[in-house]
Formats: sequence, structure tokens, C-alpha cells
Amino acid sequence: MISNQILQTTIEGLKNIARIDFCITDTEGKALASTFDTIEIDDTDVIAFVSSPADSQEIQGYQFFKVYDDDDQLEYILIANGGTDDVYIIGKMAAYQLTNLLIAYKERFDKDNFVKNLLLDNLLLVDIFNRAKKLHINTDAKRVVMIAETLSETNTVALEKIREEFNTDTHDFVTAVDEKDVIIIKELTTNRMANEIVKTADNIIRLFPSAGNAKVRVAYGTVVDEIKDVSRSYKEARMALDVGKIFFRDDDKISYDELGIGRIIYQLPIPLCKMFINEIFKNKTPDQFDEETITTIDKFFENSLNVSETSRQLYIHRNTLVYRLDKLQKQTGLDLRIFEDAITFKIAMMVAKYMKYMEDYDF
Repeated sequence: MISNQILQTTIEGLKNIARIDFCITDTEGKALASTFDTIEIDDTDVIAFVSSPADSQEIQGYQFFKVYDDDDQLEYILIANGGTDDVYIIGKMAAYQLTNLLIAYKERFDKDNFVKNLLLDNLLLVDIFNRAKKLHINTDAKRVVMIAETLSETNTVALEKIREEFNTDTHDFVTAVDEKDVIIIKELTTNRMANEIVKTADNIIRLFPSAGNAKVRVAYGTVVDEIKDVSRSYKEARMALDVGKIFFRDDDKISYDELGIGRIIYQLPIPLCKMFINEIFKNKTPDQFDEETITTIDKFFENSLNVSETSRQLYIHRNTLVYRLDKLQKQTGLDLRIFEDAITFKIAMMVAKYMKYMEDYDF
């Protein structure tokens, strides 16, 4: 559970203080970390000590100590060089230090495991509250789940960067359930929760400086009042992330509360979408429109169907814009200058974009 490197660093620090050599083995006598140049201990001595009822014992001029976790499970054997009372006392203190280190790492591991299962709905309701209590996690705090999708870093690097950002706050959790995204469960501590969420998202984004395309996108669900509802906020954040990729590609923050009509389109079955697209565009698909037509359509919608303002921003004559709109009407049967037709066309374009996304990602 604790890496050998951390064990090695720990006993080297103890040696620098106490001037005594230490060795840590597993329960089968395999050395995991040591400050000895040579040690005259056989693995059979360790196995014999493990089998004995004693928690500490002197063997061949060395002091042996058992190191347990908080469930009284034997994890390590600590060996201190020397058979004197002073070595025994120092060894006992070192074993106590290792026990606390083991418990701390085990709790961190257990919390991460608990959080992952909580997000994925793998726990019964009674287990959620029982394990949260055992891990000293507040069950009634207000929380929101945020998902950070990094576009330029590996998942491992991004996870460590974000963990460093949150490592001063033990009430927040940072984990990953796949190789793509980093998940943050943020405990909200102020009454201005919306501002706190946006500020947190901005802090995450600043960890990954942008160069050209955005290097990170943060999506978040709604605020929940109990720990049992964290999985719901996670599902909302996941939907917000997916919808954001389709309809809000230029946004680096996507809220589940602000998905608009994209929320509805995202939940439509593909066969129904195909029927709708065929009905609107007949034998022509939106991606067959030329770049000039697409630019005209986007600018026309951007200017709330205002012909004069659109022609001005496109640097074209008003009659040229009218000609393009008439041409589009002949192709689709929809006149974008009429509000009802414009709404139909806008929705159709969004549905087409959704279908293309689902096709590209092979959902």
C-alpha cells in the first residue's frame, strides 16, 4: 500500500535522527526498505516471528517489531539494529510512526475507492452512510461534481496537477474513473455557491495554460445536499461535458443548468433524428452546404435574423444576402426570414451536429 520509496525515505530519516539502522520487510521476510549495509537475518527468522504471539522480540542482536494497520492486520516487520533497551525504545517509536503512516495511506486509499464506487453507483444506501462515517466524511455537506477534460495532458499528469491544487482542502476529493477525465467532488463552503463553483472551475483551467485551442474543459452538475446524491451530480456533469463538446465547443466551462435545447436533443434516439433530418433537408445533409452558406446562416442567426446587420458584418450588399437566403429556401423549403422556419432550421442543424458527433465517436 505504501510505496517502497516512501518506506525507504522514512527509515532513512529515522536513522539520521536515532543513528540506528532499520529494515522493513513484508510478512514473508522480503526486504522492502533498508539502511543496513549488511544484515544477518534470514527470512525464516521473520516468518517465525510473524507466527509468534509477541509484538516485539529480540533475535540475534536485532529488535523485531510488528506493524499493524487500523484493522489489526499485520502489514510489515520492522527490524532495528541492536539489542539494548535504548534500541528497543527507539524501535518501538519507529514502529508507532510506521503504523500511523500506514493508517493515513490506507485511509486515503479507502477514501479514493469509496469515492469511485460512490460516483459509479456501486454502493447500497446503507453502505454509503456507514463507510462515510468510518472514513470521517461529512454526509450532509453541499457538494458539486466537476469533470475536467484535459486536451493536452495525459490523465495521470492532469490528475496530479489538480490534486496539488486541492491538497490543502481535505473536504474535497480528486479522482479518476477512466483514462480520459479527472473528477473533482467539491464541497461548497459559502452561500454564493454559483460563484464558488465558477471560481473553482477557473482555478482548474488556469492550471493548463491555453495555446490556441483550449487545453481543458470543465463541466459540472447541480449542487446536492447529501453524499448519497453525489452520483446524480456526476451524471449531470458527464452529460454537460458531452453536450458541451457538441454544441458549446468554444466554451471552457459548461454547466448542467445551462444546456438549453442541447439537453433535449442529446437524449433523442438516433433513428428519430434521422427521420427528422430527412424530413427537413430531403436528400441533402447539412454538411453538404458550402462554407459560404454555412457562414451566412451562422451570422444571420447571430444577428437575430436581422438582414441589414448581417449583410453589414459579412461585408456584402443586402441584395446579395437576400439572394443567398432565397437560394437556401429553394434547397430546403425553409425561409430563414420567417421565425418559425428559422427555429425549425436551427433545431435541424443542432440535430445534425449531434448525429455527426455520435457517429464520429461510435456511440
